[in-house]
Amino acid sequence: MDSLSSGLVADVLERLHREADAADAPLAQAVTNEANSREEMISQVIAAENRDLEGIYRGFAGNFLSISPRFGRFLYMCARACKAKHIVEFGSSMGISAIYMAAALRDMGGGRLIGTDIEPGKIERARANLAAAGLADLVEFRLGDARETLSSGLRGDIDMVMLDGAFTLYLSVLKLLEPQLRPGALIVGENAFEEASGYIDYVRDPLNGYLTLSLPFDPARGNELSVRTR
Repeated sequence: MDSLSSGLVADVLERLHREADAADAPLAQAVTNEANSREEMISQVIAAENRDLEGIYRGFAGNFLSISPRFGRFLYMCARACKAKHIVEFGSSMGISAIYMAAALRDMGGGRLIGTDIEPGKIERARANLAAAGLADLVEFRLGDARETLSSGLRGDIDMVMLDGAFTLYLSVLKLLEPQLRPGALIVGENAFEEASGYIDYVRDPLNGYLTLSLPFDPARGNELSVRTR
């Protein structure tokens, strides 16, 4: 069974990706115009997060900042490959990535995805989008700083983690979740930039208990796949 190929989930995802493209096109163009290089763009975002984390993402309240359809398919395949039952997502935004992962849970007979976002309007829209896809019963969205919302109540071993929130918090969130990662758990980092937080250096050091690989698609996005080896 594959919910991505046809049916309600596939239809909702197609609609949401169209909405995301329309909503985010002006932002993408503005970033391109303002930054002289990829490195400058990353540096600007990191500096803004360090000044006012909630403020910068409040300014993105109307933007999806979403994954590509190809990356979403990859998330679905990762969840199925590791037979995930318990997934945690940092940075749920409007819920597109959650739909891909929750669809994998449904197609394997069920499970639980816990997502979090700092922007209340996005949490509301994410819940509505999961409901539209018929997946609301598999997902719990938590509002607030992930360092607080994911500090308790995760209910058992974690099979898969999706990191797609504030660049500077990736390592903090990973270390928060680390005691509950089962051996073999998958950690997917989107926008896992080397310049931010020390996350990349950490997961690329085998002494920390990970085997990691940069993903070959959407390379400018800093996508990284890691496996918990201990």
